[in-house]
Amino acid sequence: MSGGQLRVLIVDDDDLMRAGLRAVLSSDDSIDVIGEAADGREAVTLAADTTPDVVLMDVRMPQLDGIAATRELSETVPATRVLMLTTFEDDDYVFGALSAGASGFLLKRTRPEQLIEAIHTIAAGESLLSPSVTRTVIDQMSAAAPPDPAMVRRLQGLTARERDVLALVARGLSNVEIATKLYVEESTIKTHMKRILAKLDLRDRVQAVIVAYETGLVRPGGAR
Repeated sequence: MSGGQLRVLIVDDDDLMRAGLRAVLSSDDSIDVIGEAADGREAVTLAADTTPDVVLMDVRMPQLDGIAATRELSETVPATRVLMLTTFEDDDYVFGALSAGASGFLLKRTRPEQLIEAIHTIAAGESLLSPSVTRTVIDQMSAAAPPDPAMVRRLQGLTARERDVLALVARGLSNVEIATKLYVEESTIKTHMKRILAKLDLRDRVQAVIVAYETGLVRPGGAR
């Protein structure tokens, strides 16, 4: 981030959609739209040249789709966060995007103010899923095959407080909300999250949420 502004790259094959997104983001002085791309290949090239803080990524595009582009970005510019923005809620898109390295998944019908808030959330290191997408993830995890025994063993290596933090993350709470609930500083929660990700060998909070449901640490409805 430079000059206090979040540097955002817009990626969508629809000219009108890109123009609309630029107009929405221009209403926030803390966001600087540094470029636009009409396909995944162009997005990867631009991101490598400009290293944006956040990429708003469409899913269905020519040349290289959003999921493949996200996978390349996670390898070439790992500091850049990807927020998938799509009209589709299909399971394959959700899990494809998350496994590729996306930090968030929002539907294009999201209100402008929610989109702006989502960009700030993603840039701050949080992960974000729209409620309907979160429901899809939870339903899929609750119906999934038995978890990987190796991951279960890693989970057992967490401290009691780290397990508490992971459970709250899986329920959708932010660092600030978890800190308030556990009566500690936000910095303490950030430290716990770093240790959780390291111990479980995970990339980000999205993967942590999936593991929490896969291993049964958290179940649909919030039960543990």
